[in-house]
Amino acid sequence: MSTHVIKMPDIGEGIAEVELVAWHVKPGDVVAPDQALADVMTEKASVEIPSPVAGTVLSLGGDVGQTLAVGSELIRIEVAAEGATLEKAGASARPPAPGASAVPEKATTVAAPSPEATPLASVVAPSHPTPAAHVPSLTVLDRPLASPSVRRRASELNLDLRDVTGSGPGGRIVHVDLDAAPAQRDRAASLAGGHPPHVAGAAEQAIPVIGVRRKIAQKMQESKRRIPHFTYVEEVDVTELEALRVHLNAKWSGQRAKLTLLPFLVRAVVLAVREFPQVNARFDDDAGIVTRHRAVHVGIATQTDVGLMVPVLRHAEGLDLWGSAAKVAGLAAAARAGKATRDELTGSTITITSLGALGGIVTTPVINHPEVAIIGINRIVERPVVRSGAIVPRSMMNLSSSFDHRVVDGLDAARFVQALRAMLEVPATLFIE
Repeated sequence: MSTHVIKMPDIGEGIAEVELVAWHVKPGDVVAPDQALADVMTEKASVEIPSPVAGTVLSLGGDVGQTLAVGSELIRIEVAAEGATLEKAGASARPPAPGASAVPEKATTVAAPSPEATPLASVVAPSHPTPAAHVPSLTVLDRPLASPSVRRRASELNLDLRDVTGSGPGGRIVHVDLDAAPAQRDRAASLAGGHPPHVAGAAEQAIPVIGVRRKIAQKMQESKRRIPHFTYVEEVDVTELEALRVHLNAKWSGQRAKLTLLPFLVRAVVLAVREFPQVNARFDDDAGIVTRHRAVHVGIATQTDVGLMVPVLRHAEGLDLWGSAAKVAGLAAAARAGKATRDELTGSTITITSLGALGGIVTTPVINHPEVAIIGINRIVERPVVRSGAIVPRSMMNLSSSFDHRVVDGLDAARFVQALRAMLEVPATLFIE
């Protein structure tokens, strides 16, 4: 027997330390090569660390939520012989741990990901095909599809992910599935003549703020701490715009990407920032430098299972309505699936955020630091409006936009929003250069 010390690997991008967000093993567990040991969080990515050896876990190198330096001890594993790696110990698999399933998940590697291939939610790289004799038992790699935060919460709720039905893409288990799981379990117990299990302390639940959620919290706190926000709200009559959108979708159904309100607003922003370049900017307040951008890189705030992410629609000024629609849909899907690259998640110059039908009447969106402006879309409602002395039904929507008052004057912010309103209310002007 010998002790194999696994150190925190260098996962690239000049990262010196990572946050430990989940353990998949504990002391005494038997592990096999390529079995997931832990999830760690970098500035932008959650990376799954697999085991290079087979053996028994002796000790863990840190607690969940702790920051570990690259090169520090991650875990100690007792192995039968030094070098009991994938090639020598393919048959060392243990029975499936809680959370395993009969559907195999792709094997992972800790090779340093390139910036172009680093996703925000999880880095999962498919292994290259190997000879059959070198493939470890699938019972170790078989795990339900779920993000690290879902696995951690399932553990806190004492839920076996094998008993949870996933409603996400490809059967992926998401947080709403965990919410439904206890109710399903209780109903099954009731039908069997039993009683729902009592969980001590169920009235309270302490949830550590770690991983992506911690990064989001830190970014929001930094934005509010640094930036003196002011919000300007204006209502917009989008009746004509909605009629145009419905007409274009019907005309190009099945041939072009479906248009939502978002591509029209992106187009309006592209045109408006030509007159108000101070809102399409980033402010380095440490250096005291505001950089105005000619290119319009629009951040699209997107809700995912692990929290709010902002994929970037690059060079929106070079896209038509359908180009914007297709790229926005692709970026949102990649972010929600945890496949958005680092390049797709950085570099925005102005952000648009929307809660869709849940958009409410007014919001006070938080600026995506170090940008200086964010545009919030509230829900569209049909209500009576006086036009030319007559009361008529119109589709009305509010824009709630926040600005950095250090670099954007109130008058300029108001004029910028009014320019957006004017174009959205007369959509033909969106196509006049």
